[in-house]
Amino acid sequence: QVQLVESGGGLVQAGGSLSLSCAASGRSFSDYAMGWFRQAPGKEREFVSAIAWSDSSTRFADSVKGRFTMSRDNAKRTVYLQMNSLKPEDTAVYYCAATSTPYIIMWANKSVYGYWGQGTQVTVSS
Repeated sequence: QVQLVESGGGLVQAGGSLSLSCAASGRSFSDYAMGWFRQAPGKEREFVSAIAWSDSSTRFADSVKGRFTMSRDNAKRTVYLQMNSLKPEDTAVYYCAATSTPYIIMWANKSVYGYWGQGTQVTVSS
């Protein structure tokens, strides 16, 4: 089992920044990469970004490229999502998730993630 706990959500004005954290515990060999997804009310959960524990390979959704960055601290088993230049359309519940697949091309597919956190709310006001 892998347990994931997100933190860092909140309310911010458009153009502002927020940083999310996701701490992983449990069977570390079960996860090759960590992803962030988000879900706005009435919408499907969508991919935001992902990072590999081994070499920091990353992938980002087009909607956040250039604004969001992702990093990891292997010693703390924690991944971070730094969100800059936030827009009202970034408002959503953000979830971190763990996947055992090493194929970066698949990281945007939520079905390859076996473990999910409880989510943290991010609200961007206009």
